[in-house]
Amino acid sequence: MLKGEGPGPLPPLLQQYVELRDRYPDYLLLFQVGDFYECFGEDAERLARALGLVLTHKSSKDFTTPMAGIPIRAFDAYAERLLKMGFRLAVADQVEPAEEAEGLVRREVTQLLTPGTLVQETLLSKEANYLAAIATGDGFGVAFLDVSTGEFKGTLLKSKSALYDELFRHRPAEVLLAPELRENREFLEEFQKRFPVMLSEAPFEPLGEGPLALRRVQGALLWYARWTQGEGFSPRPFRPYDPGAFMHLPEATLRALEIFEPIRGQDTLFGVLDETRTAFGRRLLQSWLRHPLLEAGPLEARLDRVERFVREGALREGVRRLLFRLADLERLAARLEMGRASPRDLGSLRRSLEILPELRALLGEEVVLPDLGSLLEELRAALEEELPLKLSEGGLIRQGYDPHLDALRQAQREGVAYFLELEEREKARTGIPTLKVGYNAVFGYYLEVTRPYYERVPSEYKAIQTLKDRQRYTLPEIKERERELYRLEAQIRRREEEVFLEVRERARKEAEALREAARVLAELDVYTALAEVAVRYGYVRPRFGDRLHIRGGRHPVVERRTSFVPNDLEMAHELVLVTGPNMAGKSTYLRQTALIALLAQIGSFVPAEEATLPLFDRILTRIGASDDLAGGKSTFMVEMEEVALILKEATERSLVLLDEVGRGTSSLDGVAIATAVAEALHERRCYTLFATHYFELTALPLSRLKNLHVAAKEEEGGLTFYHQVLPGPASKSYGVEVARMAGLPKEVVERAKALLQVLTARREGVAEAVLEKLISLDPNTLTPLEALRLLHELKALALGAPLDTIKG
Repeated sequence: MLKGEGPGPLPPLLQQYVELRDRYPDYLLLFQVGDFYECFGEDAERLARALGLVLTHKSSKDFTTPMAGIPIRAFDAYAERLLKMGFRLAVADQVEPAEEAEGLVRREVTQLLTPGTLVQETLLSKEANYLAAIATGDGFGVAFLDVSTGEFKGTLLKSKSALYDELFRHRPAEVLLAPELRENREFLEEFQKRFPVMLSEAPFEPLGEGPLALRRVQGALLWYARWTQGEGFSPRPFRPYDPGAFMHLPEATLRALEIFEPIRGQDTLFGVLDETRTAFGRRLLQSWLRHPLLEAGPLEARLDRVERFVREGALREGVRRLLFRLADLERLAARLEMGRASPRDLGSLRRSLEILPELRALLGEEVVLPDLGSLLEELRAALEEELPLKLSEGGLIRQGYDPHLDALRQAQREGVAYFLELEEREKARTGIPTLKVGYNAVFGYYLEVTRPYYERVPSEYKAIQTLKDRQRYTLPEIKERERELYRLEAQIRRREEEVFLEVRERARKEAEALREAARVLAELDVYTALAEVAVRYGYVRPRFGDRLHIRGGRHPVVERRTSFVPNDLEMAHELVLVTGPNMAGKSTYLRQTALIALLAQIGSFVPAEEATLPLFDRILTRIGASDDLAGGKSTFMVEMEEVALILKEATERSLVLLDEVGRGTSSLDGVAIATAVAEALHERRCYTLFATHYFELTALPLSRLKNLHVAAKEEEGGLTFYHQVLPGPASKSYGVEVARMAGLPKEVVERAKALLQVLTARREGVAEAVLEKLISLDPNTLTPLEALRLLHELKALALGAPLDTIKG
């Protein structure tokens, strides 16, 4: 059925639309009509609302229906918007030229577009575009498929938190949930809140070998990819992976350290490092940041490559200039395998292959690339220099490549020459000096005569159009020649398409070699990018050892936007307490240490004068306030959940960052919790940096406790921050002074100062009084009743309460 008015029946075009629409009920059908993609009925209303289009109507004798459309030339921009709004798109194209159609033009759905299955370069960002699937079994099975590159991998996870960390690490654009998860309301609500992406359905029939949950997600991903891309889709072999083979970076850590997404502002670690010159290099750099290594050998190998490009600036610049000219070979190889590569894709491939010999000449045996010389020669011989966007536009194949095509083109040239000669011949025969041969899409070729010469028009001329001051005519032989010319043009178009598909098939056979080239070049791109960052910003090569030693360490992101004071850090399985006022730089100091460790474990130079680091198995953080009001969780509850996870996962090889733990509750509770957490982490021997305002922690009797503070000084003009980290605890927290700097009214600040003096004096006075009372006692002379009475007195004194209010 189609929304509209009138008794019907539907005209043929709308019948065709409804038939195609009903095959894809979950998709918005974009139906080509000439130069537009149109929607009809309720879909037209949905499209108009989504894009702010004017709604019109398609009318026939017996039926009228709403209509809205988008121009084909602007399809990419509109499709991108629709996909972001949550639409799935089915694109129905005209698959035969209108002039060759017998009746209604044939249309077929040529593309199914969903956020996680895109292969079109114009709709994709440079980042990996994952489709994920999740199922249960022995834990959670999760797999990721990047349809645009063919990457296909998965793992088995034991807990929901591990699942969420892995999903946050990969950021899929679309997720397939197994029925047992999709029908679990509690899981579904939590999942959609954490990952607001498109959820789609697929059969979870097991495929391959291994644990059942992994086989189910493989089957779901392959089914869905083939549904959207066609049965010919074939990804790379499935690769099981173990997240434990890499440094563990939970979601909280990725957020707190602003690896990929900023908390505020626009700066991220990835943004600082991303000096890559290719799309596939950019994706590899992201993958390295998601998966830091745990073994020194592979890291030293990476650092050796980076160091070479740091030392040889001319070589680095030469390589980077060439890499910048490369197309996205990884995605191009995938489009070749799927039969989706356009003429311009092959043109980009040709230009990219022309660069490979130059790279070999620069790098010699250091870079081992597959031999693609024969493919390059084939593309050079076959393809025109400038290529159209679509196959149907023609102008693809060079003269001299295909004898059959050359013969057809020669016949076409002769046919066009006939019309050029016709004009001169008819001028001479009729004596009409202004006679011209013209062409338009309605009448085809015609003879045109101006008004003064109408009497000279021969009787065999047949009038077809009268204008204000001229008339147009045709001849039987013109129509015959025109039909022959159309026939030749159609043959040329078909033959060009055949030849192009043959050339594309030869390129498809080299898809695996292209992928290998992309892999090698991606690594080269990342090494030169890291070297460029190291030279530009003054990074040094890290060393790996049993202790952590950083001299002149800096925060790689913060130093890009403001002047920065470098700081040192020395620790070995210690609990380091960092005290000092707000805004002094405690959190920055914690974060920069973690970022230096992370950079070292991806094989990058680091922002410091000197750095020796242990190999950490994970970086665990509790930094910054956050809450989950929609889930009914306060800031303090979220904080405690994150601390609980840290205590559960931390090992002696972990780096732990804690910032102001316990501040979300009363000061007494906060001190108690912070103390207990500090003691537990000290016992685990992990590398812990703990920023706190609780000065009670600085005096804890722990053997591996180390105190540092961020220097600040109260001067006549106010509080001065030196951002320098020095040994020992801070002398005070300067909270009231920071409040003044934040803009609290003067009278409020003055009142706070007065109250602080009273509270401080009271606390010190009470402590003195209790201490004096204890010193004056002789325990040996006290009876049990007197001792009990004394305890009540001391308690009342400590609380500042009358003795008769103390129960007991």
